[in-house]
Amino acid sequence: MSYLARQRYDLVIAVGTLEVDSLGHTARLFPHEKFVLLDGSREAMRNPPTNVEGTVFHTEQAAYLAGFVAARMADRGPRPHVVSSVAGVPIGPVQAYVAGFQAGAKRADPKIKLLNAYTYDFLNPAKCRHAALNQIARGSQVVFDVAGACGIGALEAAKRKGVFGIGVDIDQSYLGRFVLTSVVKNLDAAVYELVRRLHDGKLPSGGNLSFDLRKHGVGLGKFSPVVPAALRRELVPLVSRIEDGEIVVPTTVSGSR
Repeated sequence: MSYLARQRYDLVIAVGTLEVDSLGHTARLFPHEKFVLLDGSREAMRNPPTNVEGTVFHTEQAAYLAGFVAARMADRGPRPHVVSSVAGVPIGPVQAYVAGFQAGAKRADPKIKLLNAYTYDFLNPAKCRHAALNQIARGSQVVFDVAGACGIGALEAAKRKGVFGIGVDIDQSYLGRFVLTSVVKNLDAAVYELVRRLHDGKLPSGGNLSFDLRKHGVGLGKFSPVVPAALRRELVPLVSRIEDGEIVVPTTVSGSR
């Protein structure tokens, strides 16, 4: 990180929480340069320097839409109507995904049963596969992956058992028709916005830039052909109400019911 700053770049961007410590250290060495923590809040840093700007992605908003789709699709099948999420470690960003998903599912069907499991792992697919199989055995008809590489195991379990899945972070429709959609985090849109602001001399520092549905920082990926067009149209007014602030999506699981 210090090497990058010494090359006299106008802007240094660090991706994710793994770079927090090195970014803070380097930013203090070069107080007149601007630094951005991509996909991370300044609050994740210890005593964050004033020349660092964080970026916050409101994934709970897109997860809300995915939860709505999941519940509607589950309701098309036999009872009991159950949807679930397989999550990694219960940190803030992961909680936001789960909370949004559960809130959206409840909007679609207030009586739907919700299951969630934390594997405390983001890398081992076997752990997420086991968690998903347990949820499917309890009736889950849609499994939401919120666990990175570990979550691939959850989606594999959903495919093997003939239930639906929902991807995370990137468009995971390539895995098959069973993936109803994905909750996508558009890091490229954020980078473009950061560079544009830098070019215009309007890049702030010392706070957090927010990327939500309105700014196209988050959204849904490609829909499976099995998702009816009528259901997709139901999302349009929900998007508008979220963007207008009429629907405030929770970011913690305790506030998602």
